[in-house]
Amino acid sequence: MNDINSPVVLDDQTDIDKVDTIDTELPVVTTEPDLDDPSLYMNRELTWLAFNQRVLHEAADARTPLLERVKFLAIVSNNLDEFFMKRIGGLKQQIAAGVHTLTVDGRTPSQQVTECRAVLAEIQAEQERIYAELMQELEALDIRLITLDNLPKHDRERLREHFQTNIFPMLTPLAMDPAHPFPFISNLALNLLVTLRYPGGGETYMARVKVPVSKDVSKRLIQIDGTHTFVMLDDLIVNNLDMLFPGMEIESCELFRVTRNAVVEPEAEPANDLLALIETELRERHFAPIVRLEVQAGMDPVHRGMLAAELGLKEDEDVDEIDGMMAKRDLFELAGLDFPDLHDQPHRPGDHPLLGNDRRNIFHIIREKGPLLLQHPYESFSTTVERFLASAAKDPKVLAIKMTLYRTSGGAILDALIKAAKNGKQVAVMVELKARFDEAANIGWARRLEAEGIHVTYGVLGLKTHCKLIFVVRRDYAQLRRYYHVGTGNYHGGTAKLYTDLGMLGCDEELGADLTELFNYLTGYSPPPSYRKILAAPYTLKRGILEKIEREIALHQRDGGGLIQMKMNALEDADITRMLYKASRAGVKLDLIVRDTCRFRPGIPGLSENVRVVSIVGRFLEHARILYFKNGGEEEYYIGSADMMGRNLESRVEVHAPVENPELRQELRLLLDVQLADQRSAWDMQSDGSYVQRVPKEESAKGAQETLIGVAEKRLSAAAKHKEKTLRYRLLSHFEHRLASKS
Repeated sequence: MNDINSPVVLDDQTDIDKVDTIDTELPVVTTEPDLDDPSLYMNRELTWLAFNQRVLHEAADARTPLLERVKFLAIVSNNLDEFFMKRIGGLKQQIAAGVHTLTVDGRTPSQQVTECRAVLAEIQAEQERIYAELMQELEALDIRLITLDNLPKHDRERLREHFQTNIFPMLTPLAMDPAHPFPFISNLALNLLVTLRYPGGGETYMARVKVPVSKDVSKRLIQIDGTHTFVMLDDLIVNNLDMLFPGMEIESCELFRVTRNAVVEPEAEPANDLLALIETELRERHFAPIVRLEVQAGMDPVHRGMLAAELGLKEDEDVDEIDGMMAKRDLFELAGLDFPDLHDQPHRPGDHPLLGNDRRNIFHIIREKGPLLLQHPYESFSTTVERFLASAAKDPKVLAIKMTLYRTSGGAILDALIKAAKNGKQVAVMVELKARFDEAANIGWARRLEAEGIHVTYGVLGLKTHCKLIFVVRRDYAQLRRYYHVGTGNYHGGTAKLYTDLGMLGCDEELGADLTELFNYLTGYSPPPSYRKILAAPYTLKRGILEKIEREIALHQRDGGGLIQMKMNALEDADITRMLYKASRAGVKLDLIVRDTCRFRPGIPGLSENVRVVSIVGRFLEHARILYFKNGGEEEYYIGSADMMGRNLESRVEVHAPVENPELRQELRLLLDVQLADQRSAWDMQSDGSYVQRVPKEESAKGAQETLIGVAEKRLSAAAKHKEKTLRYRLLSHFEHRLASKS
């Protein structure tokens, strides 16, 4: 029997009469269902945890290459850290404030914490099981993560020298006694609680030693020279404590770690200095309340209780015992080892078919062959988006560049903006300072851009700017033309190789006019009452989607054949969910490709049996958003930045743009069809909230992402062959013409 919420793998021989659930009580649908019934709505937090169980399943799946399995285990550990920081932290704030308001699924903040804690315990137990299994499989390949006790003497001596030279100078033992108050504990830092005494003395003393894990100086995993054997930095410190406490007797040394709340909201947002406000918030987050204490299994109960008391935690609610490696996100270091056979087949993003073989000015290509649909990471970010921006920076006919930055890796993106400013172009950049966990980086980017004379704004007061837009004004012949990039993902070269995203390069006049007004809103004040083509939050996007669903219902009731397809990261908004239930009730077919959080229950008899909810988990993180409405044959496709979440639709600036070109629509249709047909990486949501992974009939079956890699390669190859054929034809025509003229 599987645990509640755990991923379930079924094949044709599996008995599916009994499948455990997230919510054990299913709704009973009457002739006229009450669409406000809480039982119709899944809980946001629990469905997000269920997504992480699907990710964790990849770490256990023998079909996944071994070091990729290690990577998935690290991803889940990192995700759970963020879950405690953002979601548990936020719920605890609500509890402290006395909030008892029920969610749309009928839960109080306290109930959500309790239920999440139960699921988290199951996930952590499964993590430990998978970790032990992976370590055994790695050891069989001479890749080991061991303790110092298992090393030969000469290796221990070399490590002691390494410790003395490279680690010891960074350590600062902090005593804990009446003269030394309990020290500040940093978020997610590893710490050693050391108990010691003077030789022959009876009284014990305590000290805290922070483990100085650093990407640049002291990584968590230390490799033994000439081998693929690793020891952990904390273990190395434990075995050399005599250097830190010379002449003292070490009674015990126990590892612990704390997680702090990341939800630190300022009381007000004075418009005069938002940057200073965010810097203050970052400082406050450093000292934010602690929401979790992790201790190594077997810690002295007195020590455990002392830590919980000093940190203001409830020992029976907020303390987790870790029976293996603490902070498994550090396994990313192991997952990065260079063993090609233990990784996925290498993927190098190719060129876009219309750009890779055409080195002309990209604006000429867009004007003549556009619009262009970009599919990352199947197509290169650097030779598409970065090329577009770099071309704008140096093109003498480009007069202005405007851009939104939510997250970025800097590099080519910032270099192009700075070069554009130095070339005398008007450059305006909207930097979102409140991008969670990227606030400090974005403050740095904003200051760097301002120092280069670029006009930097911080968005609309009270709203996060999450849309992904580049807007270029260029003088084409005797007129001004507006070029743009509308995307679903951030302008970040790193994540563009790991996340699946879409973008569109174009110069449509009406869409360009919409973006002109949108940027005027971002840098000025009043938003336009409506747009010509785009759907923009917080004013027209949600209303537009609801109206399009209602239209689909009406058309289906008149002519039949209604179809709505949505691809997104999350479906959380209650109004959208309610309207989708209405559409399903009316007979409209719904295909929902939802990566993680999903409130909608498919397969409820009489209400949602014509709906399928599919989640894709593969080597890349699914991040693209697509909206499709059949619209009585007048099909509509949109791509954009917003998920179907209340915060995206009501509290952020988001943009979805229509895809009107028939060839681009065919590309989106292929993408949707491939994902809906996936038999390797797809999970089907059941009406009770559980997920069933599809099992292919053939072991060699490819997942949607591998299929789309192949599609991109074939497109590029076909484009290259077409260009070669065209060149041959032109050369042949040229020679025939010359021969004819001579004769």
